[in-house]
Amino acid sequence: MNNNVVALETAQSSKALESSWVRDAKNGDVRAFEHLYRTHEKKVYALCLRMCAQVGLAEELTQEAFIKAWRSLAQFRGDSQFGTWLYRLTSNTVISYFRKANLLVFDENIMEEVLELRPGPEVLGEQRDLENAISQLPEKARMIFVLHDVQGYAHNEIADMLDCAVGTSKAQLHRARQLLKGWLNYE
Repeated sequence: MNNNVVALETAQSSKALESSWVRDAKNGDVRAFEHLYRTHEKKVYALCLRMCAQVGLAEELTQEAFIKAWRSLAQFRGDSQFGTWLYRLTSNTVISYFRKANLLVFDENIMEEVLELRPGPEVLGEQRDLENAISQLPEKARMIFVLHDVQGYAHNEIADMLDCAVGTSKAQLHRARQLLKGWLNYE
């Protein structure tokens, strides 16, 4: 049997299995939700870590995202894959956390804060890998970078999620990319 055919059959089987877990979890089956949790836990944690750049907080927000997913599962209509819905819910969970803590406020002078950030030589020596560099970005620029370049959201979606102007989203993304290029010595 051709490897492509086997891969396609495996993917279809995985989607069918996940759909049955979602259906069963919607009906209150905790074990089915546990399967969903185990399937998506690492990706949800990675998204949280990229957005907040703090291990402990990322673990806490991962748990919060899954609690919200369990409570909101009845609202999942199946228009998209469960993972897509879960990652959107996770992004919103992280953003809500920063809003509640008053750590995510956009104003017209936001670029000044980003422009003032200049890592010292000791930081530059340690920032050779992209994940470390991303974690050094200012919170707002990091969130927009992750939402746009990692998660694939459009600027208008990000602006709605973060309650900021589309231009702010674009400016923050541009600056995040410029900082990363400089820190990682890309020309």
